[in-house]
This record gives sequence, C-alpha cells and structure tokens, in this order.
Amino acid sequence: MLDMELIRKDREAVATALAKRLDPAEVAGALDEIQQLDQQRRSLISEIDGERQRRKAESRAYAEAKRAGREPEPVAPDAGRRQLPELEAALDEVQGRLRNRMAELPNLPADDVVSGGKEANRVVKTFGEPPAIEKVRDHVELSRMLGLVDHERGVKLGGSGFWMYTGMGARLEWALLNYLIERNVEAGYEFLLPPHLLLDTAGFAAGQFPKFYDDVYHLDRQSAPRGQFLLPTSETAILGAYQDEILETAKLPLKAFAYTPCYRREAAGSHSDERGTVRGHQFNKVEIFQFTLPEQADAALEEMVTHAESLVEGLGLHYQRSLLAAGDSSAAMRKTLDIEVWMPSTGKYKEVSSVSWGGDYQARRAAIRYREPGGKQTRFVHTLNGSALATSRLFPAILEQFQQPDGSVVVPEVLRDRLGTDLLSPR
Repeated sequence: MLDMELIRKDREAVATALAKRLDPAEVAGALDEIQQLDQQRRSLISEIDGERQRRKAESRAYAEAKRAGREPEPVAPDAGRRQLPELEAALDEVQGRLRNRMAELPNLPADDVVSGGKEANRVVKTFGEPPAIEKVRDHVELSRMLGLVDHERGVKLGGSGFWMYTGMGARLEWALLNYLIERNVEAGYEFLLPPHLLLDTAGFAAGQFPKFYDDVYHLDRQSAPRGQFLLPTSETAILGAYQDEILETAKLPLKAFAYTPCYRREAAGSHSDERGTVRGHQFNKVEIFQFTLPEQADAALEEMVTHAESLVEGLGLHYQRSLLAAGDSSAAMRKTLDIEVWMPSTGKYKEVSSVSWGGDYQARRAAIRYREPGGKQTRFVHTLNGSALATSRLFPAILEQFQQPDGSVVVPEVLRDRLGTDLLSPR
C-alpha cells in the first residue's frame, strides 16, 4: 500500500511512477477519488473532534452549575448539526472506501524500471552458452523415455495441469529440493515449513488481494468463515507470519526461506513452451525472503539475485538475467529481476526465479515495522523475496540441456551423490 502522505505532498511524482504500469487517465481518476476521500475523512475527523469537544464543554458547564447550586442552562438544539453516532458511521464508511481504493493501487516502480510489458524487459547478464545439441528432444519426451514423470496418471488424479513424478524422477525432484534447502541454509536463511492454508489477511498483506483474489484456490465460507486459501507461493506465508509485529532493529536484515508446493488457478499451457511441468496448478518451490531497514534494501536485492544465480550455476545450466519492465512486474513490487534458463526444445528462456524488492508497500499492508534503539517512533521495514528456486522448471531445463544423443541425461555433479548415479538412461 502506498503512503497517503506521499500522495498529498507529491501527487505528480506518484502519478508519473504509476503511469509506468497503468493508463495515465486511469491513474488520474484513481488519485482524484483517493484525495477526495482523504479530504472527506479529514473533515469528518475534525467535525467529530469538534463535536466531542462541544460535549465535554457542555458537561463541564452542567457540572459547574450544579456545584454552584444553579439550574444548568438548557442547550439550544442545532437542527443542522449531525450527532456523534451519525458522524462516526460516516467516517467508518469513508475510511473503508479509502482503504479499498488505496489497496487497489500498485506499487511505484523504481526509477530504473521502464514502462511497458514483456517487450520492454532488458537482458542484463548471461551465464554460459546454449548447449550444442544435434537432435533436440523436449523434456516431455525425455521424461517418458526415462520414466521420470507420469503425465497421464497425474491428469487422472488431479485433472488438466497436474502430473506425478515417478521413480528416478521423484528422486531427482527431491534431490533438487534438498540441494536448494542446504544452499539456502548455508547462505544464512532460516528454514521455515509454514501452513499451506492461509487466512485471507495474509493474501491482503502480500498485495495479492483484492486484485488477484480469483487466481488462488479458496475454501468455501461455510468451511472457513474467516476466509482461507491454498498458498500460491510461500512468500505469502513468510510475510504473513510477521503481520502486526515490530521487529528488532539489531536483527535486521531478517532472512528466512520456506519450501512448499504452490497452488495456482492458471491455465495449464498446451503450446510447446508450456508443456509438461513448465506450467501447472501445483508445483514445488523454495522461496527466500528478507525484511530489511530501508538503507539495507539495495544491498539485499543484489545479494539475493547473486545467491539465486549461484544455485543455477551450481547445476551448470545456461541462463540469463533480465530486468523486468513495470508492466511485467508484480503489482506489489518496485523492481524485479528474473533468472531465466534456456530451453533448447523451444529456443526460449523460462523464468526459474523472480527476485523482487517491494519497498515498504507490503509492510504497510501488513503493519510490519521496526523501532530505532532508544527511539519511540516506528517505521516500516522493506521486504524482498525471490524464488530459490522453482523446481518444475529446473527439472525440464536439466533434461533438455544435459540430454545425450541416445536419450540419456547427464546428472548435474552436485546431485550425483543424492541420486547415486551420474547418468539417467532410457528404460
């Protein structure tokens, strides 16, 4: 959520930044409505304060008259004055509307983030070279040849967009998860295993609700009166775990990570670059997260990107780093850098990690603050998150980049001890 004070003081700068994501006319209309509601809220607060002061003054005059043995002077009714309950009800209604409109605004993109969509994304780094493969097989064909993924039984169990890892495929998936977990622990992140069912308050805090409310799986209200949903990413859980807390300044940056399956309502891709495990309704991901002081955020972003890249490099995969344009970034984030692995079968790169800086946008929604030692005032922390990593795309990248002419696949060196082999061979 944006800072209302910033909108009051520098509306032009806010409008210019938001226009990187939204139509300028839409931005102007939203800010007009927000400022009108803010003015109504402030006027009502002033009127309520005045009414309370008037009541106090009348009470004092009544008490003084009684002590002096005089009959209190009757208060002349003011037909045009609204009573306190009416004013308080009006304030609640205006504050609710203002909160909803503020919650709909996306974050302000960072200065170096350009406007536009995917077409404006910029590659800023490349690691390695695409492997030279004479006859490329895609990961779906390789998975079947090697007996790693059973797509048909996955669909039988869960419907379109689901799959089931089998045999060495299940072991490869688990080996990848353990590799990522161990490396994240070594990097100083605390390991968390959060609930997979979260309250709606966590979705709001992360900035996913209300805009993307329909993109997740919800329990019905009879089963979950407070509102619950299956987490779409453990970013939502890690952030939500610290809602309404004041963090100790000396312990910042606070670094945590979690492994969870992720559950999302998104169309399972049928075209060539989204087949197999590339896109589906359930997939495994390890997520890193940091809560920082504002002045620590730049260094934290670079550290997280470098760490996520080291995980991909450790597997020996060719990838690129891209700085996303405003229209291709999450609405809650100021800046996002994607790490994208090469998929030989399509000649395209696929994101395995998005590392993002949210500024204080999520912290405002979640009321996560810090207090300087010895100080009384609190300030909002900054939040950063990143995939480290999404295995459902690492898995096919490994199969495709390390495939051999006979259909076998060379196992990345860091996984060989876990799998007990250096080569996956057709059955």
